[in-house]
Amino acid sequence: MRLGKYLAHAGVASRRAAETMIAGGRVTVGGEIVRDPARDVDGSIPVAVDDQPIELRTDHAVYILNKPKGVVSTAKDTHGRPTVVDLVETDRRLYPVGRLDADTTGLLLLTDDGELANLLMHPRYEVPKTYRAKVVNGPVNAHVLHTLRTGVELDDGRTAPAIVTQPRPGIVELTIREGRKHQVRRMCETVGHPVIWLERISFGPLQLKGLKPGDARRLKAYEVDSLRSAGMIPRR
Repeated sequence: MRLGKYLAHAGVASRRAAETMIAGGRVTVGGEIVRDPARDVDGSIPVAVDDQPIELRTDHAVYILNKPKGVVSTAKDTHGRPTVVDLVETDRRLYPVGRLDADTTGLLLLTDDGELANLLMHPRYEVPKTYRAKVVNGPVNAHVLHTLRTGVELDDGRTAPAIVTQPRPGIVELTIREGRKHQVRRMCETVGHPVIWLERISFGPLQLKGLKPGDARRLKAYEVDSLRSAGMIPRR
């Protein structure tokens, strides 16, 4: 098995993040630093990250969290801020699947299954995520809603078509399949309706129901299967 994949299977990080760790010289095989993510390993020679031994796990877990405001979507924070990992009671080495910025609340997944995380975040599969936002200058008129649906020109290119509704004046719900940084906030600001607050309410087939802010629970097997299925079909 390739070293990058080995680390992902072991729950260290997603495959992409694992490759960054390897390139940064943080990974050793048999006590020697290895910078090639394609290096073959089979577990017979010790693998370590930051001098901590790594072993494969066969019983991966996925947790759903209702992220509160002010909590950062990382495993560790150099500024001492609370992290999403701190909110999940487990002895597993979890990391978030993607990120929500500190001011954004709502549904976030955490796992020790690097392969599943890679599947869910890979741009090819475009797993849908729905956000609810309260915006300035509401209600949003039909022309602006149409613009949000068909594509907004941002500094990093035009956004893909989105599903957009306005269930109440000044409250919009957007379902997007991209993962650009601060995308929903940037889209709304570009069309003249800056976001006051933002919450993610669904990720693929999962919805944020029954979880209070700060609460988390482990997903059942059928829920993990539904997530895996959502990430198996590439968009054309």
